[in-house]
Amino acid sequence: MIAPLALTMGEPAGIGGEIALAAWQQRREARLPTFFAIDDPARLERLAAKLDWTVPIRRIGAPEEAQAAFAHGLPVLPLALPHAVVPGQPDPANAPAVIESITMAVALVQAGRAAALVTNPIQKETLYAAGFRHPGHTEFLGELAGGVRPVMMLVCPELRVVPVTVHVPLAAAVASLTTADIVATGRIAAAALERDFGVARPRLAVAGLNPHAGEHGTIGREEIEIIAPAIAALKSDGIAVSGPAPADSLFHEAARRRYDAALCMYHDQALIPLKTIDFDRGVNVTLGLPFIRTSPDHGTACDIAGQGVANPASLIAALDLAGRMAARRGALSPAG
Repeated sequence: MIAPLALTMGEPAGIGGEIALAAWQQRREARLPTFFAIDDPARLERLAAKLDWTVPIRRIGAPEEAQAAFAHGLPVLPLALPHAVVPGQPDPANAPAVIESITMAVALVQAGRAAALVTNPIQKETLYAAGFRHPGHTEFLGELAGGVRPVMMLVCPELRVVPVTVHVPLAAAVASLTTADIVATGRIAAAALERDFGVARPRLAVAGLNPHAGEHGTIGREEIEIIAPAIAALKSDGIAVSGPAPADSLFHEAARRRYDAALCMYHDQALIPLKTIDFDRGVNVTLGLPFIRTSPDHGTACDIAGQGVANPASLIAALDLAGRMAARRGALSPAG
């Protein structure tokens, strides 16, 4: 039996609370592993009452208490919010607690008291007022892990994509793209596919940057000067890799059968096909960390918060994937 999963608060004025409540309600049919929230129990109780949902909140003093509590209610490791939450209205005064929820969860996972970290969506603009200076969760977690290189992978049942550049403007993504970054990202992705997804010999497909993958340099030379040398380096490592391929023909059904993950050159090149194929069940996985982290692949949805209409499918998928990854790592470890 693996340790419970730690679920962070996320933006309290967003949908994180209600999808956490909904995930617990659906725990049996979704066959979810035990998880506990790091959150304000009173605000979750008020939210459940407002929505008229039968979700008992069980305050726990330590992650080790979550297993016994999970069958009877949502286990919550208390973290008080200083201001009352108004759905749809993020409050900068609550931002320090949102950040603390993440740091607490990371500490528990690093100590082995939680098997994996699952993060609810954050409202970055609100967190900046509390001193948060990271483009997103991914970069913050890399710092908390000791300055490692984090790599984002988006996963759904039909597709896995890995953007080389992430939370930067498109012009900056193009200007900053390097062979070294593509190689490093490819190595991390291939290792994760083998360890966490059970792919014996991972196959990577590398997308081109320009239309038609540059057409032999007539529509840009990045494929020739930056991407092709990276592919050659990955091949020299023994990784099965192909490309650069035109991005517009890389994601149809027949093409997807030829690889286990696609390396994309920028954020939207990766996320648009995945969200088109399976908008509701996409999961964000951070590779390259010394612990497991997954997250729903959507934002805070403050415009619908508190109404009980948010779809919990992505969070349920994130909890399920985190549990399966943790079980696989446990089976592979000497102690397992």
